[in-house]
Amino acid sequence: MSWLHELRNDQHDGRKRLAALLDPDDLPTGRDWTRFVDGLNASPITDIFVGGSLLTARNVKDVLHSLRAHYEGRITLFPGSPEQVTPGADAVLLLSLISGRNADLLIGRHVESCMRIREMGMDIVPTGYMLIGDGPLTTAAYMSNCLPIPSAKKEIAVATAVAGEMLGLGALFMDAGSGAQQRVSPSTIQAVRDAVRCPLIVGGGIGDAAGIRAAWHAGADLVVVGQAIEHRPFQLDWLPHPEVFSAHANPAEEQLYPNGD
Repeated sequence: MSWLHELRNDQHDGRKRLAALLDPDDLPTGRDWTRFVDGLNASPITDIFVGGSLLTARNVKDVLHSLRAHYEGRITLFPGSPEQVTPGADAVLLLSLISGRNADLLIGRHVESCMRIREMGMDIVPTGYMLIGDGPLTTAAYMSNCLPIPSAKKEIAVATAVAGEMLGLGALFMDAGSGAQQRVSPSTIQAVRDAVRCPLIVGGGIGDAAGIRAAWHAGADLVVVGQAIEHRPFQLDWLPHPEVFSAHANPAEEQLYPNGD
C-alpha cells in the first residue's frame, strides 16, 4: 500500500499521525545520533520527514542511510531542492508551492528531478505546499522568494487549497515555516479542512503538545514538528500520542474515497 493510500485510510478512520522533521544540518552526531534515533523509535512519532529549505553541512543521503538502518517507522523526503532527492526513503513529497507565484517551484524543479525520482522507485506524493504567516520572514519564505498567505486571510487559504485539490494534488501541506513564531491557526486549518477532502498536513511553529492537539482537533491528519524536537532531541516525552488522541475522536461517518482514488 502506498504512503498516500495509508494516509487516506488513516484520515477516513480518524487516525492521526505525527511526524518529526529532521533537517540534516541540525541533527546530533556520533553517539548522540544513535541515542536520538533510539528516542524516536520509543516516542509517539509515526513518521520522519527529512529535508530543509537550505542545507550547507550534512548530506541527505547519509542521514537516510543511517535512519534506514536504525529507525523502524516511515521515512519520507521533504526536499527543499532537487539535490535533496536521493534514494533511501519510502516516499517523497513532490511539492508544488501553490501559495506562491514562483513558476520554478510550481513546475521547474519538478522537471529537473522527475526522471531521477522515477528511477528511484519511491512512492510519489503530489503535495500542494502552502506557506501561511505574517512574519518575521522564515527560511522557507526567503528561499522560495514567495510571500506567505496572510494569517487573517482564511478565504485565500481556502481558495488556494481547493484549487490545489482540483488540480489533482493528493495532499495539502499548510506550513508556517521552520522556526515560525506563530503556527497556522486552528481556525485556518478548520476552514481548509471543511473545504477539501484530501489529507491535510500541518507544520511550522508547533512547539508544544497543546499545539499538536489543536492542529489535530482542527482537522490536520498529520502534524509535523521540527525545531521543537531539534531543541530537545533527548526529551521527547512531551509529544502527545496520536493513538490516544484518535481514540477520543470521531471517525469519518462516510467513505471519503470509495473507489480508492
